[in-house]
Order: sequence, then structure tokens, then C-alpha cells
Amino acid sequence: MNEQEVFYTIALTRMTGFNFQTALHLYKTLGGGQAVYEHRKGIKEVIPDCNDRLIASLQDWDLALQRAAQEMAFIKKHKIQVLCLGADDYPLRLAECVDAPIVLYYMGNADLNDRHVINIVGTRRCTTYGQDLVRRFVSDLRQLCPNVLIVSGLAYGIDICAHRNALQNGFDTVGVLAHGLDEIYPSAHRDTAKQMISQGGLLTEYMTETRSERVNFVKRNRIVAGLSDATILVESAAKGGGLITASIALDYNRQVFAFPGAVGAPASEGCNNLIRDNGAALITSAADFVAAMGWQVEGALEKNKSIERQLFPELSPEEQRIVKVLDEMGDFQLNQLSVKTNIPIGQLTAILFQMEMKGIVRPLAGGTYHLLK
Repeated sequence: MNEQEVFYTIALTRMTGFNFQTALHLYKTLGGGQAVYEHRKGIKEVIPDCNDRLIASLQDWDLALQRAAQEMAFIKKHKIQVLCLGADDYPLRLAECVDAPIVLYYMGNADLNDRHVINIVGTRRCTTYGQDLVRRFVSDLRQLCPNVLIVSGLAYGIDICAHRNALQNGFDTVGVLAHGLDEIYPSAHRDTAKQMISQGGLLTEYMTETRSERVNFVKRNRIVAGLSDATILVESAAKGGGLITASIALDYNRQVFAFPGAVGAPASEGCNNLIRDNGAALITSAADFVAAMGWQVEGALEKNKSIERQLFPELSPEEQRIVKVLDEMGDFQLNQLSVKTNIPIGQLTAILFQMEMKGIVRPLAGGTYHLLK
């Protein structure tokens, strides 16, 4: 995406007088931030049902453009990647979500469209039990399925425990922030955050000089959920941010798992309730999780680099649907393929990997898949 489009899209996020959903509607309807700016004087011609308040708010872009110029200078100085909705480098899983951010700011080297992405979340007041669960889960996951991107929120408790264990076990890990990239909150996690930039990354929808307000942390949870194939809740009280993330993940039709705790244990009450109410699948280990996601086959295949193409692979019904779409439509991106085949992203990535090992498909740049004939 060219610099001019990035500039106007950033400015659009700063416009006042309408909410985020309205800005997103404008962006999608007109095809980008620059197009919104160019149509600011005749917005009713392209969006007939827009109200007078919206029309008035779009007339004066001066302050928004000044702020965007300031942000662009910070971005260039600190080599930050700007990911705009609709661009090839935007996270494909997140782009599926109805409330996906128009702009993301990213520092890091992890592939946000990696084959497998999970988030590990939970209470800020985690117990030794919760810490041990995270430590064992991440360590075992490394042996069972080594190519996984681990996402969390860089907060106290389960979040930072997930990030640090990911780093220790050689996983890339991304922290989703509730503020701009000009600060790290909490400051106690600064050293871990610096390490993550070279082994994962830091991601946010917020510009610099954004305060770490409570509402931002709640909004941040939708990005954590939207980036991922699955949410893993380790410990949670009856109410908490981890439960919010799990709820959003369910709304996005993503997999949700939870570790149970002792009956009556305050730090596990939310997990136990979620399992009881069928809001999460119960897991007790990484093996449970990998089996539930269908990733155990991939783990075995990845250890064998000498797999030869099968001459007459027997296709499952899901594989047949994928082949039919790719044969009829040509090369297709992962999110488009998910829509056409009606297979959830998490399940689809696992199936595509098996098809790749069979020599049926080949992954291309930008999350696109090609049918080998």
C-alpha cells in the first residue's frame, strides 16, 4: 500500500464526530482512506443515507492531517510497519472480523499470517498453578507442534507468563497493546517487550500519545481473539479480560479452550463456569489441545522431511471442497477459501498443510494457495 494511502487512512482514524464503525463503513464503502478524503465534499453522493452530522464532521480534515503527518514521522524514525485493512500484509484472520481495525501499527518480525496462531490469556493475579500450566503447555507444545505463533496482551499474570515461556521455548510471540508504540505498559515488562521485537513483535491499533485507559484494554481483546485460530484460557476469576477475549473468540467462530481448576478456587472460577456452560472445551495438556485442533498429524509430518508426493491421494470431503474451489476459481487467499468452503480458518490451515504434504496444493506469497495439477 502506498504512503499516500497510509497517510490518509491514519488521518481517517483521527476524524471526530462519528464512531469507529462509521469510519470502518466509510473505509470499506469508498475503498480506502484517501478515497474518503477525496469524496469529503460530496459524501452524500456515494453514501446517500449518511446523516448531517457525518457530512459536517468530514469537511475539516486539517487537525487530522496534521496528526497523521506527526505519526508518519514517528513511524519512519522507528521503522514501524503500518498494516491497513485490505492490504496483503494485514492479518487475514483479523480481516474476517466485522470490527477489524482500519490500521494496525507493528514492530516485529513474526508472520501475523503464520500457519498456526493461538492466544493464551487469563487473570492478572495468576497463581503458581496457573504459571505451571502455562510453562508445561508451552514446553510440550514445542515438541508436538513447533510452528505456532503465540499471542497475548503483555499484561501482568498469565499474559506475561505466556510471552516469556514462548521466548524461552523458541516460539515467536506477539503482544497486543492498549496504547501506542511510544510506551510500554506495564513498564516492568519493557525488557521482555524488547526481546519480543526480535522474536515476535508488538502490535496495536493506537497511535502514539494514546493513554492506557481501561476501555482500550477491552477493545484490545478483540484483536487478540481475531488474530488467532484458538483462545486458551488458563486462569480466570468469575469476571475478567480473559473471559471477554474468550467471548469475542466465540463470536468470531474461533475455537476456545480452558484449563479447569479446583472447585471453589477463585482464580479458576471463570474457567470452570465457561467449561460448564459449554463456552470452552476442557483441556488438561498441550496434547489435548493439539489433538482437538487436528494439528498432531502436522507435527508428525514436520519431523519427516522426506515425504514424497502421493500419486493417488484419497481426499476427505473437506479436501474435495477445497480442490473444487481452487480448480474453479484459481489461486485463492486463505480467508476467501474459508468463506467459499465454509471451513473455519483454524481447521482450514490444518487441512491445507496435509494437502501440501500430499502434493495437492502449494502455498504462495500473501497467504494464497495454488492447486497442483
